[in-house]
Amino acid sequence: MKQIALIMIVGLCWIGAALRFYQIDTQSLWNDEGSSYVQSTRNFWEIADHAGRDIHPPGYYWGLGLWRIAVGESEFSLRALSAFAGVITIAIAFAIGRDLYGHTAGLTAAGLVTLNSFQLYYSQEARMYALLALWSAAGIWALWHLIRTRGSWRWAIALALINAAGLYTQYVYPTMMITQGVLLVLWIGAEIRQAGAIRLVLPLLGRFIVLNVITIGLYLPWLPSAIAQVTSWPNTGEIAIPLNQALTVIFGWLTLGITYTEVAFPAAASFFLLFGLLVFPQVDGPRSWWRMLFPVVSVITLVGGFLALGLFREANLKFLLPAQIGLALWIGRGVWVLWTLKPRRQALIFRYAPKLAAIMGLISLGSALTGGLHPLYDAPQYARDDYRGIVAAITADADPDDAIILNAPGQSEVFGYYHDGPQPLYLLPIGMTVDAPATEQVIQSLLRDHRRIYAVLWGTDERDPLGMVEGMLDRDAFEIDDRWFGDVRLVRYASPIAIAESVESGARFGPWITLREYAVSVREVRPGEVLQVRLTWSTDAVIQTRYKVFVQLLNPDGTLAAQRDSEPAGGRMPTDTWPIETPIRDQHAILIPNDLPASHYSLIIGLYNPLLPQERVPVGQNDYLILGTITVITRGE
Repeated sequence: MKQIALIMIVGLCWIGAALRFYQIDTQSLWNDEGSSYVQSTRNFWEIADHAGRDIHPPGYYWGLGLWRIAVGESEFSLRALSAFAGVITIAIAFAIGRDLYGHTAGLTAAGLVTLNSFQLYYSQEARMYALLALWSAAGIWALWHLIRTRGSWRWAIALALINAAGLYTQYVYPTMMITQGVLLVLWIGAEIRQAGAIRLVLPLLGRFIVLNVITIGLYLPWLPSAIAQVTSWPNTGEIAIPLNQALTVIFGWLTLGITYTEVAFPAAASFFLLFGLLVFPQVDGPRSWWRMLFPVVSVITLVGGFLALGLFREANLKFLLPAQIGLALWIGRGVWVLWTLKPRRQALIFRYAPKLAAIMGLISLGSALTGGLHPLYDAPQYARDDYRGIVAAITADADPDDAIILNAPGQSEVFGYYHDGPQPLYLLPIGMTVDAPATEQVIQSLLRDHRRIYAVLWGTDERDPLGMVEGMLDRDAFEIDDRWFGDVRLVRYASPIAIAESVESGARFGPWITLREYAVSVREVRPGEVLQVRLTWSTDAVIQTRYKVFVQLLNPDGTLAAQRDSEPAGGRMPTDTWPIETPIRDQHAILIPNDLPASHYSLIIGLYNPLLPQERVPVGQNDYLILGTITVITRGE
């Protein structure tokens, strides 16, 4: 059995490595990975200095810095450190399950860690979370050997070093040390109860205290910074999330991974967890109830602490990677218990029924886990923000004298990883509390000095909650288009040019909306240039529907040549928010296609309900209003 188990765990590690390195560099680095890269380029003291102002300790960045020097700084190289950490975690999960329960439990736990898309996702990211899982698993394994050897100095020192590494890796690691303490206290309580004397556990207790003193001593230089950051950092959890909803999401992530909603949840997972709570002294051996509680305490302590601290939100679930290993061990124990059951009735059908049930359950669980792999690699909802794509889009379109705005300071790191073009970068808004006058001054300067502006917008609710940057641009510039690259939006603006005097209109759109006036920048335009249109709306009554505005150029035969659709004012003034009789300024830009032939085109505008896009708001007898003729001329004219 040992040789078969060895072959199987080697196979699982190879599968784990293949899954973790598969398409590891297909996706772009995202914002936080850009921070990891820039940190890794600094020296030891600079990393510590910058980490002291962040919510992550410096340990991972120190390791990544050495790793980058050794293997390079491509996306593959930067993420490979996490991938290797994920593979080692598989082996440690097997070792814990094997040592506590047997090869069946160890292989099951290792398989669950191998295929879980939660573990896979963070094993393909240049961040510290795969290392957090590694140190957590290694700490639990070292604790077991410390207990098993009744306080071996070798394992005590190993655990001290592992815990120190964990503390320098992530600020949530103390929850793992609390888990270790709870498990040790339970063991000591059982020893005292059985032996009736505390002296038998004094060596173990004493060395556990010493190892924690060593850990704290190693961490002491960083402790003041850790306390300052943890106590001053704002809570990022979501408010008023029902407990049952939070637990459902957590259970799904820990059992199957981040793609758990893509597959039917297997009942076998709950079935194995229930069997994992059964205690069989004749099978478990000494301290059977404690062995049963080993993974259970790990999961409950970590998840309970996470919820008690109000940390629940999807972006924070990565802190629970160690709990996934605990749940894998719990399920592994359930499989092992079922596999080793010996029914009283010896008929063949009863004798092998538990093993058959275990096999069928594992097939069901494995099918669900593998079913979640395809979405992880290919579905857009699990893809990281595509800064590589953003830079490629800008590079393909921008002139050297165009400007780029990054609305969050952290974007400059990942953006700089990909961008080496001549376009200047501006970090706006100015000031962490947003200096509106200074930001306004810079934006006005950009509009004067640059033909086009590319705004890369990310995390606006936190960095620019009032939307000042986008609001100023929507007010004074002309939005050409916008595109989403994951959770990042790239918006192209044209700087205003001298625009003709406004033309009074008075056209009525439906029963309430009036186009008071309009202005068009030019009547002759070349391919590649931008036609700017300024509209002024008002309403006689409260509008219940959110309409979109369309601005189109029509070919001489009436077919579409170019268009721009948007809610008014770049989406900042939806029609259902318009005050009665208040002018609404609404600016649009149409990029003239490079291949548009010279001819005369009709410029039209209108309104439509995006939920019923074929139903336009009537304008007199038509469903659009003609603003005149636009002549496209060749570049040489």
